[in-house]
Amino acid sequence: MQFTFYKYHGTGNDFILADNRNGFFPKDDVALISHLCKRHTGIGADGLILLEEDIDSDFRMVYFNADGKEGSMCGNGGRCAVVFARKMGLIENTTIFSAVDGLHEAILEGNEVRLKMQDVDTIREKPEYLFLNTGSPHHVQMVDDLKSFDVQREGRRLRYGLYGKSGSNINFVEESEQNKFSVRTYERGVENETLSCGTGVTAVAISMHHLGHASANEVVVLTPGGQLVVTFEKENGRYTEINLKGPVKLVYKGSMEW
Repeated sequence: MQFTFYKYHGTGNDFILADNRNGFFPKDDVALISHLCKRHTGIGADGLILLEEDIDSDFRMVYFNADGKEGSMCGNGGRCAVVFARKMGLIENTTIFSAVDGLHEAILEGNEVRLKMQDVDTIREKPEYLFLNTGSPHHVQMVDDLKSFDVQREGRRLRYGLYGKSGSNINFVEESEQNKFSVRTYERGVENETLSCGTGVTAVAISMHHLGHASANEVVVLTPGGQLVVTFEKENGRYTEINLKGPVKLVYKGSMEW
């Protein structure tokens, strides 16, 4: 079988996207999806996203991690899916779409997408880290000298050692300046550091505000792949109106047989 795919990235977080409204793609084929995402022998990506029909919204986003298994919400993937949906003629500059964690609103502003994330009302605070769910589970930990920090080793150790088989994404953070932070993320499902993680960036912004390191309700987060901005409101300890904003770029279009 041959299928047409599009490769997009959001601040270096890259995805294979395909239009699956006719249901052609074998979603239960873990080995195939993993193969497509492999860097050296496949297309190469942090994940695969299928665009499908949805009765309650403009489209449904189905996301698979690079290991071939269906994943939790992906913020950068969601932003890429919005641009892809516009390319497929499903939307114009605004949309409501469905993902694994529910409905999301998004607005296209030039080459950037502003994606509304789910509310956060629970933040688990520990002496050395915070844990919260922003559509995906995230461990957020401040470190010194982020540039030389061994993200692969420490991320893997915490992902399995602290969170067991189900795991968590692990974010290591350093303050750059007021209301601006740098982050490097070890992503479960990819089992490696990625250039950017949208739900991770969202978790970092909220965590830094919760701890008092950020004073504004607009936080800039620098990833190895580029800059993202998170805005939010806070009332009675609950974070609402959370929006993740940043660029999306089409890398190329291709076809592949299997």
